Amino acid sequence: MFQRTRLPDGPRVISARLPGSRAVSVAAYVLAGSRLESPGEAGVAHFMEHLTFKGTHGFPSSRAISEAVEGVGGSANAATDRESTVYWARVPRREAGRAMDVIGELVTRPRLADADIEQERTVIVEEIRSYLDDPAEYVQILIQSAMFGDGPLGREICGDEDGIRALPAATIRDFWSVAYRPANTVVAVAGDVSHEEAVELAASAFGTGNGAVPVPVPAPALPAGRRVLTGRRDTSQAQLAIALPALRRDHPDAWSLALLNAVLGDGMSSRLFLDVREEKGLAYDVSSGVVEYADAGALEISAGVDPEQLPAAIEAILAELVRLADERVPDEELAKAKAYLAGGLELRMDDTRHLASWIGGQEALHDRVYTLDDALEAVERVTAEDLQRLAAELFLDEGLRMAVVAPGRYLRGLERHLRLPR
Repeated sequence: MFQRTRLPDGPRVISARLPGSRAVSVAAYVLAGSRLESPGEAGVAHFMEHLTFKGTHGFPSSRAISEAVEGVGGSANAATDRESTVYWARVPRREAGRAMDVIGELVTRPRLADADIEQERTVIVEEIRSYLDDPAEYVQILIQSAMFGDGPLGREICGDEDGIRALPAATIRDFWSVAYRPANTVVAVAGDVSHEEAVELAASAFGTGNGAVPVPVPAPALPAGRRVLTGRRDTSQAQLAIALPALRRDHPDAWSLALLNAVLGDGMSSRLFLDVREEKGLAYDVSSGVVEYADAGALEISAGVDPEQLPAAIEAILAELVRLADERVPDEELAKAKAYLAGGLELRMDDTRHLASWIGGQEALHDRVYTLDDALEAVERVTAEDLQRLAAELFLDEGLRMAVVAPGRYLRGLERHLRLPR
C-alpha cells in the first residue's frame, strides 16, 4: 500500500500509488504544533500556519500561492493541531510537481515579512472572536480546558486576543527557524505517482536541514481541569460536552476504543443518536469522538439541546455510558459497528487526499503505519468482551468533565447531574 524513504537531513517521504487516478494529493506534516508553546507563546504555531500563506520566496503573495494551485483546478489548505501542522494540496496528476513545489515553499521558504505579521494579527483575532461567538465552537474550547487543564493541551490552539496582539514577531520567526526543519517533516503523496518520483519531487522542493526540535512537556494526569465549565450565551439552544480520560495514541486498546466510540456515538445508527435524539427527542445533534495525543487521550460527547432539557440530556448520555460498562454489546450490534468502521476506512482510501492524510499522519505521529488490510484485521479482532472491559475501565465518576454554553439561568445546578447512574 505504501513505500517510505528517509532523505538524509531531509523529510521522510511516504507514498501510496493509486494506478489510474487523475488526482494527486501532497500532504506535509511538520512535527510542530501548539503543544510546543510556552504560555507566553500561545498561538504561535497557528500564527505561523497563517503567515506561510501570505507569501514565500517563490510565490511572493497570497494571490500567487492560490493561483498556483487553483489555476489548475486544484485546492490547498493547512491546519494546526497540538502535535503537528499539516499543509496539503490536491491537483490533477500532471501537476504533481506544482503541488510539491507550493507545499515545499510554504514550509521551508515563507517570507515572514513584518507587514504580513501585523496584518495577520487582526485576521487571527477575528478568527478567535468567531469561535467565541459560535456556541458549538466555544463549548469545545471549554471542554478541552476542563479535561486537559490550562497547559498546552488544554489551551485554545489559536491563543487568545490579547496574546496574539502582543506576540512578538521575533517569537514567530524563532518558532519557524527551530521547528520548521525539512528533517522535522513528513511528506505524503497519494495518486498515480511512483515512489521514486515522489522522493525526487520532495527532495527538490524541501531540501535539507536539521536541528534540535523542542520536546513537549508531558501531559498532565487527567482530568486536569475543573469538573464543570460554563459559558453564558443568550442562545435558544444549549451546547453540551461531556468528556472522560481515555487512551494515548497507539495504546494496545486503540482499536477497541475506536469501536467503542462507533457503538456509542459515531453515526446515525449509534446508541446516542438512536436513544437521545430518535427515542427521547432531547437533541438535534449528538455524537461522540476520540481525542488522542502521544501520551494522553479523551473520549468526548457533544450535543445541542433545548436548555430546558439539559438535565435530562446529561442523564440520558450518562446512562448509555453505564450500559456499555455493565452489559455486553450484542453480537449483531458489534458486527454492524465493525462494518461501519471498516467500510468508512475502505471508502476513504479511494480519495487521494484522505489516503495522503492516512499514510502521512501515521508516519508522522504513530508507532507504525497500518495498511488498509492491517486496519481491517485489527478491527475484526476486537471482541464484545474487549469493549465491556474498556468501558468499565474508562467510564468512572471521578473522570467526568462537562462544559455547557447556554443562557445563564440554565447553568445553575448542573453539576449534580454529572454522576453515572449506578
